[in-house]
Amino acid sequence: MNVTFFSTKPYDITFFEQINADFGFTLRFLKVPLDETTAELVTDSPVVCLFVNDQANAAVIQKLAAQGVQLIALRCAGFNNVDLEAARQHGIRVVRVPAYSPYSVAEHTLALILALNRKTHRAYNRVKEGNFSLDGLMGFDLYGRTVGLLGLGKIGKVTARILKGFGCHLLAFDVMEDEEARQLGIEYVSLVELLNQSDIISLHCPLTPQTYHIINHDTLKLMKKGVMLINTGRGALIDTQAVIESLKSGQVGYLGLDVYEEESHLFFEDLSDTIIQDDTFMRLLTFPNVLITGHQAFFTRNALASIAETTCRNIQAFSQGTVSGNEL
Repeated sequence: MNVTFFSTKPYDITFFEQINADFGFTLRFLKVPLDETTAELVTDSPVVCLFVNDQANAAVIQKLAAQGVQLIALRCAGFNNVDLEAARQHGIRVVRVPAYSPYSVAEHTLALILALNRKTHRAYNRVKEGNFSLDGLMGFDLYGRTVGLLGLGKIGKVTARILKGFGCHLLAFDVMEDEEARQLGIEYVSLVELLNQSDIISLHCPLTPQTYHIINHDTLKLMKKGVMLINTGRGALIDTQAVIESLKSGQVGYLGLDVYEEESHLFFEDLSDTIIQDDTFMRLLTFPNVLITGHQAFFTRNALASIAETTCRNIQAFSQGTVSGNEL
């Protein structure tokens, strides 16, 4: 079974080649992302493997179908970059990795919270320059603070467990409620209540038409002044222009991002020798109370091994004419 990978990095090759020793697929790794200009690079390969910023819109899927592609295997949980209806129309099945290591993203969420609160990133730079002043570095105790989790799937619940260890009061808003979350001491509330009451708000919901820009001018106004806002979910959950205005006014006191709605032209690449043309992103970087990482929350050895394992099992199920359980 031939499999063509797009948006390949050295670590993808390392982990997939290790796992593939047990499966025996023929793997072809391409560095370029999938889009309308690169879809025709797929030759004699019934399976393509995509990542978060590869584009599989209707036009791309039509080209993939013409190249004989029968399966799109996503090596990620999100699938908003795939036109599922177009895939169905062309008889292309789509599978994903619904869970790999929720601990990786949850722990990175806490890393952003702690770094922003105690201003670790700023203190690190000061000390390197011999500046040991504490002015401007004051934080607050997480103990007793109210944290609102917008989305309470696997990652949200792991995040909740960690925050519970810090002594935080936990609120959650989700379309589904479950008993496990209640046993953790999480209180389900309405979206408005969560926004009104939370000192810290962390986003863990998928990107859907209903959640697109769920953080916007109107919802930002409902938050406590000086709120900490964390997004390790999907970039387009936040209206970036709206959050910039709230940073300027002080309504948002801290912003931690591992995702960005226009990240496909930025993240996963070394742009240190170029002039970044995204003025909105560059404006975010000017705020001292903003901390941005380049979509690295998932990036642990455990998660990469799990992603490769699940992806290969999804492809194996397809090759054997069975269903993996991870189809969309």
